[in-house]
Amino acid sequence: MPMNLTSNGIPVILSGDMNSKPLLQVLDIKLIGSSQERYRLLLSDSVFTQQTMLATQLNDRVKTGAVRKGSVVQLIEYICSTIQNRKIIVVLNMETIIPECEVIGNPKTHAESDTMAHNPVSNGTSQYTTKPSTNRSVPTNLSNTTQTFQPTVQPAYQPPPVYKAHGSIMKNEAPARIIPIAALNPYQGRWAVKARVTAKGDLRRYNNAKGDGKVFSFDLLDSDGGEIRVTCFNAVVDRFYDTIEVGKVFIISKGSLKPAKKNFNHLNNEWEIFLESSSTIDLCPDEDSSIPQQQFSFKPIIEIETAENNSIIDVIGIVMSVKPCVPVQRKNGMETQKRDLNLKDQSGRSVELTLWGEFCNREGQKLQELVNSGFSPVLAVKAGKVNDFSGKSVGTVSSTQLFIDPDSPEASNLRAWFDGVGRNLDSQSISRDLQGGSKMDIWKTVSQIKDEGLGRSDRADWVTVKGTISFIKTDNFCYTACPLTYGDKQCNKKVTKSGSSKWQCDRCNQEFEECDYRYLLQCQVQDHTGLTWVTAFQEAGEEILGCSAKELYMMKCEGDDDRFGNVIKSRLFGEMLLKLKVKEETYGEEQRVKITVVKVDKVNYSSHTKFLMGLISGKIN
Repeated sequence: MPMNLTSNGIPVILSGDMNSKPLLQVLDIKLIGSSQERYRLLLSDSVFTQQTMLATQLNDRVKTGAVRKGSVVQLIEYICSTIQNRKIIVVLNMETIIPECEVIGNPKTHAESDTMAHNPVSNGTSQYTTKPSTNRSVPTNLSNTTQTFQPTVQPAYQPPPVYKAHGSIMKNEAPARIIPIAALNPYQGRWAVKARVTAKGDLRRYNNAKGDGKVFSFDLLDSDGGEIRVTCFNAVVDRFYDTIEVGKVFIISKGSLKPAKKNFNHLNNEWEIFLESSSTIDLCPDEDSSIPQQQFSFKPIIEIETAENNSIIDVIGIVMSVKPCVPVQRKNGMETQKRDLNLKDQSGRSVELTLWGEFCNREGQKLQELVNSGFSPVLAVKAGKVNDFSGKSVGTVSSTQLFIDPDSPEASNLRAWFDGVGRNLDSQSISRDLQGGSKMDIWKTVSQIKDEGLGRSDRADWVTVKGTISFIKTDNFCYTACPLTYGDKQCNKKVTKSGSSKWQCDRCNQEFEECDYRYLLQCQVQDHTGLTWVTAFQEAGEEILGCSAKELYMMKCEGDDDRFGNVIKSRLFGEMLLKLKVKEETYGEEQRVKITVVKVDKVNYSSHTKFLMGLISGKIN
């Protein structure tokens, strides 16, 4: 079937027309960038060619073959920016018209100084026709692997009247066009997003080599489901901190985009917005029902078993029990609150959820009152953190949000299941059972770890061993660690003394008067079948020795050898339940199996005996 490309399609775009939807042909595709995957396309209108960048949300079009060399495409949404005196077209959305055909015409590189670039002729068509190629198969269903935006171009954002009295608008200060969050990229000169604030972080203060500072972040969600984090520093904090309210819709423009730090940003977006002195935030007075209040990506509890440690997830479940709030001392000496509760869902599993800080007295107290009254509420957790110290559990962090009995299809389905049959169904816990042994624990002897080749597969093996610690190395039992906290994580990297006698962290590039001390214990564990070496880090080390690494380090530094020796000796040859992670790691060119202690419990002989009797009778598999 003959196919005509849009005549002068390239010059029309370069002249600034963002509303045309030209038919162009892909002549070449190149993958560029090492840290961020991006594709560069060479597009042709049959007369001229132009280099373009493909927005990252369209990468799958190339990977699935929907767009390839020879494809005829229609540009639905795009922008044209000037970078280092060169015009760059960024394609935000497009449709494939013909998957592949021969090259149309004899196109040449477009020169921006050509007369046609200044006086383009639009709405024309080339007289060249296409001959479909038959040397490749055409995908039969591309809709399942591609995501498209509505092709309608939104009107330019007009600022409030207070800004209209500033005289005529300069050429480079034209109102920005509202675009989807998913289409944001650093190549855009002017942009605006209309989105709802779904989360607002606390105002945090910091100190580094440049001096004191303050920072806060908030998360945005737009009508297309795109999410992105926005961060403000120092003077920008003063401008916008009180303005931002969770649940309100704002129009935000004039910020810079930088790669998101995935260690502290769980949102599904490779970019993060940093607001500047020229940035604007305007409240939308009218509620926009097209933008959802919140967006979840719930993971069934059974899938949390295989989730990576420290990963951020959304989970929803029925609250079965709530424990009292207890005080806990943080590593920095500050006291906080902790409260544990239990969630179950239709997957047949239950998980322990730990609430920290204000969550304990706010949502935690309300949940306890509901459970004590005989009602089991639905709880949705947005951005909970997975922990694998005791089986698998979930904990709150500063960006976590809790929703009790939310108005959502998932909550309605869960409530109907629980009220129907779920209330009377047993669930298997993927977290530690405090009654002597979890049904999910895999019990092994020391000799079985080696005999069965544990840890030599692609994934780590998690086992529980009942044994004793027969020896502890005391020459290097701890290390000096960085005490700085970024987001919800402490740095913990090894620090050294600098020339100014202060502690210095190469990772954070900062100096400080005091450092932390963290355990790095090398212990020998034995049972009736043999012995093996294990490593115990901070929390496990404290459980083994019963004191902090700093306390033990000070005993040794002060020459209190008797007290130091008594602490070590008192922890030897007592039976313990050791939760171990067994994983093969590479040291140089040598493969070694490393055994790490992740949890230590005292043996409750009464409950442990019942547990073993259940194993013998076959009641526990």
